[in-house]
Amino acid sequence: MQQAGGGSETEVTWEDQQNINKFGRLNNRYHELDDEIRIAMEANENFEDASNELILTDEEVVRFQIGEVFAHVPRDEVEIRIEQMKETTTKHLEKLKDEKESVVAQMADLKKILYAKFKESINLEED
Repeated sequence: MQQAGGGSETEVTWEDQQNINKFGRLNNRYHELDDEIRIAMEANENFEDASNELILTDEEVVRFQIGEVFAHVPRDEVEIRIEQMKETTTKHLEKLKDEKESVVAQMADLKKILYAKFKESINLEED
């Protein structure tokens, strides 16, 4: 007996289930990457703000947070440390963006495969 919507029953094979599971894992990773990218971008902005504030100060020794402690550090050393932290975060951000592109491409491939087989019986879109 068919449903009133005209949908048909399509058998889900083991391979199909693996593709669906992989899509779910990729979707979760996509959202994790979004959060990590947002955090890395905020960190870069904070480093930029700190660098700008350091330019405006005329003190030779400034307070610099190391872990949970503030230490008095020469201004030149703080400038170097901030620049290094900014470079590290920028590199990490690029890796995250590259991984996100890879995840999006894999998800698109899986969408094609799954929609080709299941048509409207499956929904892989975000709500």
